[in-house]
Amino acid sequence: MANTYTLIEAKTLGSVVASITFSSIPQTYTDLLVKVSARSNSGGNTHDNFLIYFNGTQSNRTNIIAYGLNVSVGSYTSTDYFGAFNAPVSTANTFGNADFYIPNYTGSNNKSISADIVSENNANNGQDYLGGALWSDSAAITSLTIGNYNASDFAVNTTAYLYGIKNS
Repeated sequence: MANTYTLIEAKTLGSVVASITFSSIPQTYTDLLVKVSARSNSGGNTHDNFLIYFNGTQSNRTNIIAYGLNVSVGSYTSTDYFGAFNAPVSTANTFGNADFYIPNYTGSNNKSISADIVSENNANNGQDYLGGALWSDSAAITSLTIGNYNASDFAVNTTAYLYGIKNS
């Protein structure tokens, strides 16, 4: 179990942006943890979906997601996106949350990702997603971008935190 979490970088949006990038990630940690509290500016949608990609590329990734939507459950695979977060039609001033855990990000093997994502709409449409992904690339992760599947912007006050984790 990791015993040292170090905040590498924190971002709080003062204006809307299409994506959030952490660049020049130090190669001195064992694992990475990204914590996000986000809301989308996507027009008439209740929810939007997170994208996450490494070193400027969205290729070579497969996601497997299990979800719960109100009283229904299911799963899907995707090469694009993870679970949902809040958008303008959902409850006002409510943000979705996500944790993305990336072990062995400096290694020369494929990189795994685990995700825990939740969005809330007091009216009726809360969603919870648990997922895993594989980035089939042997390169060390030096940058990480969080995007928005519907090509819309993240809202003001969206936050993202990148932590480095050492197992020693």
